[in-house]
Amino acid sequence: MIRKITLLLFFLPLGLFSQEDLLNDLENETVEDKTIIAAFKGLKVVNFESTKLADKKDFYFVVAHRFGSVKNGFDDFFGLDNAVTQLKFIYGFNDWLNIGVARSSFQKKYGMHAKYRLMPQEKDGFPVTLVGYNLVTINSSLEQGQFPNLEFVDRLTYTSQLLISKKFNESLSVLLAPTFIHENLATRSREILADGTTLNYDEKPNQYAIGLGGRYKISNRVSINTDYGVHLNRNKNSNFRNPLSVGVDIETGGHVFQMHFTNAQAMFEEGFIVQGQGDWADGDFFFGFNISRVF
Repeated sequence: MIRKITLLLFFLPLGLFSQEDLLNDLENETVEDKTIIAAFKGLKVVNFESTKLADKKDFYFVVAHRFGSVKNGFDDFFGLDNAVTQLKFIYGFNDWLNIGVARSSFQKKYGMHAKYRLMPQEKDGFPVTLVGYNLVTINSSLEQGQFPNLEFVDRLTYTSQLLISKKFNESLSVLLAPTFIHENLATRSREILADGTTLNYDEKPNQYAIGLGGRYKISNRVSINTDYGVHLNRNKNSNFRNPLSVGVDIETGGHVFQMHFTNAQAMFEEGFIVQGQGDWADGDFFFGFNISRVF
Protein backbone atom coordinates (compact mmCIF):
# COMPACT_ATOMS: atom_id res chain seq x y z
CA MET A 1 0.00 0.00 0.00
CA ILE A 2 2.84 2.36 0.93
CA ARG A 3 4.50 1.51 -2.40
CA LYS A 4 1.37 2.43 -4.38
CA ILE A 5 1.06 5.76 -2.57
CA THR A 6 4.70 6.52 -3.25
CA LEU A 7 4.25 5.82 -7.01
CA LEU A 8 1.12 8.00 -7.09
CA LEU A 9 2.91 10.93 -5.46
CA PHE A 10 5.78 10.49 -7.92
CA PHE A 11 3.68 10.47 -11.11
CA LEU A 12 1.04 13.07 -10.07
CA PRO A 13 3.29 16.12 -10.63
CA LEU A 14 4.30 14.73 -14.02
CA GLY A 15 0.63 14.42 -15.00
CA LEU A 16 -0.09 17.97 -13.87
CA PHE A 17 2.86 19.34 -15.84
CA SER A 18 1.75 17.39 -18.95
CA GLN A 19 -1.81 18.73 -18.65
CA GLU A 20 -0.50 22.28 -18.24
CA ASP A 21 1.69 21.87 -21.34
CA LEU A 22 -1.30 20.57 -23.33
CA LEU A 23 -3.45 23.54 -22.28
CA ASN A 24 -0.66 25.93 -23.22
CA ASP A 25 -0.38 24.30 -26.65
CA LEU A 26 -4.13 24.61 -27.21
CA GLU A 27 -4.13 28.27 -26.18
CA ASN A 28 -1.23 29.00 -28.51
CA GLU A 29 -3.13 27.44 -31.42
CA THR A 30 -6.31 29.46 -30.75
CA VAL A 31 -6.82 32.38 -33.18
CA GLU A 32 -8.99 35.15 -31.80
CA ASP A 33 -11.63 36.37 -34.24
CA LYS A 34 -11.36 40.14 -33.98
CA THR A 35 -14.00 40.89 -36.63
CA ILE A 36 -16.67 43.32 -35.42
CA ILE A 37 -20.11 42.33 -36.70
CA ALA A 38 -23.67 43.67 -36.78
CA ALA A 39 -22.96 47.36 -37.33
CA PHE A 40 -26.40 47.28 -38.97
CA LYS A 41 -29.05 44.57 -38.66
CA GLY A 42 -30.86 45.46 -41.90
CA LEU A 43 -29.46 45.30 -45.43
CA LYS A 44 -30.41 48.98 -45.70
CA VAL A 45 -30.05 51.83 -43.24
CA VAL A 46 -33.26 53.37 -44.57
CA ASN A 47 -32.82 54.16 -48.27
CA PHE A 48 -29.05 53.74 -48.47
CA GLU A 49 -27.46 50.29 -48.44
CA SER A 50 -25.80 49.31 -45.16
CA THR A 51 -22.60 47.27 -44.87
CA LYS A 52 -24.54 44.17 -43.84
CA LEU A 53 -24.47 41.27 -46.32
CA ALA A 54 -26.56 38.13 -46.59
CA ASP A 55 -24.63 35.17 -45.18
CA LYS A 56 -23.38 32.36 -47.38
CA LYS A 57 -26.30 30.46 -49.02
CA ASP A 58 -28.88 32.74 -47.38
CA PHE A 59 -31.73 33.81 -49.67
CA TYR A 60 -33.47 37.10 -48.90
CA PHE A 61 -36.87 38.21 -50.11
CA VAL A 62 -37.35 41.95 -49.53
CA VAL A 63 -40.60 43.87 -49.93
CA ALA A 64 -40.19 47.66 -49.92
CA HIS A 65 -43.26 49.88 -49.96
CA ARG A 66 -43.63 53.66 -50.24
CA PHE A 67 -47.03 55.26 -49.97
CA GLY A 68 -47.81 58.58 -51.61
CA SER A 69 -47.18 61.96 -49.99
CA VAL A 70 -48.97 62.58 -46.71
CA LYS A 71 -49.47 66.30 -47.53
CA ASN A 72 -52.90 65.80 -49.16
CA GLY A 73 -54.40 64.30 -46.02
CA PHE A 74 -57.68 62.44 -46.42
CA ASP A 75 -57.99 63.27 -50.14
CA ASP A 76 -55.82 60.24 -50.90
CA PHE A 77 -55.86 58.82 -47.34
CA PHE A 78 -52.42 60.20 -46.47
CA GLY A 79 -50.82 58.68 -49.54
CA LEU A 80 -52.24 55.15 -49.36
CA ASP A 81 -53.91 55.63 -52.75
CA ASN A 82 -50.60 56.33 -54.52
CA ALA A 83 -48.21 53.66 -53.31
CA VAL A 84 -45.23 52.14 -55.10
CA THR A 85 -43.65 48.75 -54.37
CA GLN A 86 -40.29 47.15 -54.92
CA LEU A 87 -39.70 43.37 -54.78
CA LYS A 88 -36.11 42.22 -54.37
CA PHE A 89 -34.35 38.84 -54.22
CA ILE A 90 -30.82 38.58 -52.79
CA TYR A 91 -28.56 35.53 -52.55
CA GLY A 92 -25.35 35.15 -50.56
CA PHE A 93 -22.94 33.31 -52.84
CA ASN A 94 -20.30 33.24 -50.11
CA ASP A 95 -19.34 35.17 -46.99
CA TRP A 96 -18.35 38.30 -48.93
CA LEU A 97 -20.49 38.44 -52.12
CA ASN A 98 -24.22 39.07 -52.63
CA ILE A 99 -26.11 39.22 -55.92
CA GLY A 100 -29.61 40.67 -56.14
CA VAL A 101 -32.39 41.41 -58.64
CA ALA A 102 -35.36 43.72 -58.13
CA ARG A 103 -38.37 45.29 -59.77
CA SER A 104 -39.95 48.60 -58.72
CA SER A 105 -43.30 49.98 -59.81
CA PHE A 106 -41.74 53.47 -59.68
CA GLN A 107 -40.98 54.13 -63.38
CA LYS A 108 -41.34 50.36 -63.87
CA LYS A 109 -37.65 49.88 -63.21
CA TYR A 110 -35.71 46.60 -63.08
CA GLY A 111 -32.38 46.37 -61.31
CA MET A 112 -29.49 44.00 -60.70
CA HIS A 113 -26.80 44.58 -58.10
CA ALA A 114 -23.61 43.13 -56.64
CA LYS A 115 -22.58 43.86 -53.05
CA TYR A 116 -19.22 42.67 -51.76
CA ARG A 117 -17.18 43.05 -48.58
CA LEU A 118 -13.72 44.48 -49.11
CA MET A 119 -12.54 44.73 -45.51
CA PRO A 120 -14.22 44.11 -42.12
CA GLN A 121 -13.84 46.30 -39.05
CA GLU A 122 -11.62 44.62 -36.48
CA LYS A 123 -11.02 45.04 -32.78
CA ASP A 124 -7.63 46.72 -32.33
CA GLY A 125 -7.20 46.43 -36.11
CA PHE A 126 -8.76 47.91 -39.25
CA PRO A 127 -11.04 50.72 -37.97
CA VAL A 128 -13.99 50.48 -40.41
CA THR A 129 -15.90 48.07 -42.63
CA LEU A 130 -15.57 48.61 -46.39
CA VAL A 131 -18.20 47.25 -48.78
CA GLY A 132 -18.56 47.83 -52.52
CA TYR A 133 -21.94 48.15 -54.21
CA ASN A 134 -22.73 48.26 -57.94
CA LEU A 135 -26.18 48.57 -59.48
CA VAL A 136 -27.57 48.75 -63.00
CA THR A 137 -31.22 49.64 -63.61
CA ILE A 138 -33.50 49.55 -66.66
CA ASN A 139 -36.28 52.13 -66.98
CA SER A 140 -39.04 50.28 -68.85
CA SER A 141 -41.55 53.15 -68.53
CA LEU A 142 -39.93 55.25 -71.27
CA GLU A 143 -42.10 55.39 -74.40
CA GLN A 144 -40.85 55.48 -77.99
CA GLY A 145 -43.49 58.10 -78.82
CA GLN A 146 -42.14 60.43 -76.14
CA PHE A 147 -38.51 59.82 -77.16
CA PRO A 148 -38.47 59.03 -80.94
CA ASN A 149 -34.75 58.24 -80.98
CA LEU A 150 -34.88 56.07 -77.87
CA GLU A 151 -32.49 53.11 -77.80
CA PHE A 152 -32.17 50.36 -75.21
CA VAL A 153 -28.97 51.80 -73.75
CA ASP A 154 -30.87 55.03 -72.98
CA ARG A 155 -32.91 53.08 -70.44
CA LEU A 156 -29.81 52.13 -68.42
CA THR A 157 -28.42 53.84 -65.32
CA TYR A 158 -25.32 52.74 -63.41
CA THR A 159 -24.55 53.30 -59.72
CA SER A 160 -21.32 52.60 -57.85
CA GLN A 161 -20.85 53.11 -54.11
CA LEU A 162 -18.20 52.58 -51.48
CA LEU A 163 -19.99 51.87 -48.20
CA ILE A 164 -17.92 52.74 -45.13
CA SER A 165 -19.31 51.93 -41.68
CA LYS A 166 -17.99 52.08 -38.14
CA LYS A 167 -19.55 50.44 -35.11
CA PHE A 168 -18.54 52.58 -32.13
CA ASN A 169 -20.25 50.44 -29.51
CA GLU A 170 -23.25 48.12 -29.11
CA SER A 171 -25.63 51.06 -29.56
CA LEU A 172 -24.13 53.35 -32.21
CA SER A 173 -23.07 52.70 -35.82
CA VAL A 174 -22.52 55.23 -38.62
CA LEU A 175 -22.23 55.02 -42.41
CA LEU A 176 -20.53 57.07 -45.13
CA ALA A 177 -21.37 56.30 -48.77
CA PRO A 178 -19.48 58.11 -51.59
CA THR A 179 -21.64 57.55 -54.69
CA PHE A 180 -21.20 57.81 -58.46
CA ILE A 181 -24.22 57.63 -60.80
CA HIS A 182 -24.15 57.60 -64.59
CA GLU A 183 -27.45 58.21 -66.40
CA ASN A 184 -27.52 57.42 -70.12
CA LEU A 185 -30.70 59.51 -70.29
CA ALA A 186 -30.21 62.38 -67.87
CA THR A 187 -32.86 63.45 -65.36
CA ARG A 188 -34.77 66.50 -66.60
CA SER A 189 -36.28 69.33 -64.58
CA ARG A 190 -38.84 71.74 -66.02
CA GLU A 191 -39.69 75.36 -65.33
CA ILE A 192 -42.90 76.89 -66.68
CA LEU A 193 -42.66 80.64 -67.21
CA ALA A 194 -45.50 83.13 -66.82
CA ASP A 195 -46.12 83.20 -70.59
CA GLY A 196 -46.48 79.41 -70.66
CA THR A 197 -43.03 78.73 -72.05
CA THR A 198 -41.39 75.59 -70.67
CA LEU A 199 -37.67 75.56 -69.96
CA ASN A 200 -35.86 72.23 -69.62
CA TYR A 201 -32.82 71.67 -67.40
CA ASP A 202 -30.98 68.38 -67.74
CA GLU A 203 -28.57 66.96 -65.20
CA LYS A 204 -25.11 65.99 -66.36
CA PRO A 205 -24.76 62.28 -67.23
CA ASN A 206 -22.27 61.80 -64.37
CA GLN A 207 -23.67 62.51 -60.92
CA TYR A 208 -21.80 62.57 -57.59
CA ALA A 209 -23.23 62.25 -54.10
CA ILE A 210 -22.35 61.47 -50.49
CA GLY A 211 -24.62 59.38 -48.31
CA LEU A 212 -24.62 59.75 -44.52
CA GLY A 213 -26.38 57.34 -42.21
CA GLY A 214 -26.59 56.07 -38.67
CA ARG A 215 -28.21 53.55 -36.36
CA TYR A 216 -28.82 53.94 -32.64
CA LYS A 217 -30.00 50.90 -30.73
CA ILE A 218 -32.58 51.69 -28.03
CA SER A 219 -33.35 48.08 -27.00
CA ASN A 220 -32.30 44.54 -27.89
CA ARG A 221 -34.64 44.47 -30.89
CA VAL A 222 -35.33 48.12 -31.76
CA SER A 223 -33.13 50.85 -33.25
CA ILE A 224 -33.60 54.37 -34.64
CA ASN A 225 -32.13 54.77 -38.15
CA THR A 226 -31.59 57.79 -40.36
CA ASP A 227 -29.82 58.61 -43.63
CA TYR A 228 -29.29 61.66 -45.82
CA GLY A 229 -27.92 62.06 -49.33
CA VAL A 230 -26.03 65.13 -50.55
CA HIS A 231 -26.21 65.47 -54.34
CA LEU A 232 -22.95 67.27 -55.02
CA ASN A 233 -23.46 68.49 -58.61
CA ARG A 234 -27.22 68.92 -58.89
CA ASN A 235 -28.06 71.75 -61.27
CA LYS A 236 -29.34 74.92 -59.61
CA ASN A 237 -32.68 74.80 -61.49
CA SER A 238 -33.51 71.24 -60.43
CA ASN A 239 -37.02 70.41 -59.24
CA PHE A 240 -35.61 67.72 -56.91
CA ARG A 241 -34.17 67.68 -53.39
CA ASN A 242 -31.69 65.77 -51.30
CA PRO A 243 -33.21 62.67 -49.66
CA LEU A 244 -33.68 62.67 -45.88
CA SER A 245 -35.14 59.60 -44.19
CA VAL A 246 -35.87 58.67 -40.56
CA GLY A 247 -37.13 55.30 -39.38
CA VAL A 248 -37.28 52.46 -36.89
CA ASP A 249 -35.85 48.94 -37.25
CA ILE A 250 -37.64 46.12 -35.42
CA GLU A 251 -36.09 42.63 -35.27
CA THR A 252 -38.78 39.95 -35.17
CA GLY A 253 -37.38 36.44 -35.39
CA GLY A 254 -36.41 35.62 -38.96
CA HIS A 255 -36.74 39.12 -40.40
CA VAL A 256 -36.17 42.82 -39.83
CA PHE A 257 -39.14 45.16 -40.19
CA GLN A 258 -38.22 48.77 -41.08
CA MET A 259 -40.74 51.62 -40.86
CA HIS A 260 -39.77 55.13 -41.93
CA PHE A 261 -40.62 58.54 -43.33
CA THR A 262 -38.71 59.88 -46.34
CA ASN A 263 -39.01 62.68 -48.89
CA ALA A 264 -38.01 60.30 -51.74
CA GLN A 265 -40.56 57.81 -53.03
CA ALA A 266 -38.16 55.99 -55.38
CA MET A 267 -36.18 53.06 -53.97
CA PHE A 268 -33.36 52.48 -56.44
CA GLU A 269 -30.29 54.61 -55.69
CA GLU A 270 -30.46 56.93 -58.70
CA GLY A 271 -34.15 57.47 -57.95
CA PHE A 272 -33.94 58.61 -54.35
CA ILE A 273 -30.60 60.45 -54.73
CA VAL A 274 -31.23 62.31 -57.99
CA GLN A 275 -35.05 62.44 -58.01
CA GLY A 276 -36.12 63.02 -54.41
CA GLN A 277 -39.29 65.03 -55.03
CA GLY A 278 -40.63 65.75 -51.53
CA ASP A 279 -39.98 68.74 -49.27
CA TRP A 280 -40.03 68.13 -45.52
CA ALA A 281 -40.62 71.85 -44.86
CA ASP A 282 -43.92 71.67 -46.78
CA GLY A 283 -45.04 68.42 -45.14
CA ASP A 284 -44.39 66.67 -48.46
CA PHE A 285 -42.94 63.31 -47.45
CA PHE A 286 -43.82 59.63 -47.68
CA PHE A 287 -44.43 56.82 -45.20
CA GLY A 288 -42.89 53.48 -46.10
CA PHE A 289 -41.57 50.19 -44.85
CA ASN A 290 -39.10 47.42 -45.76
CA ILE A 291 -39.64 43.79 -44.79
CA SER A 292 -36.76 41.29 -45.16
CA ARG A 293 -37.35 37.56 -44.90
CA VAL A 294 -34.45 35.08 -44.84
CA PHE A 295 -34.72 31.55 -46.25
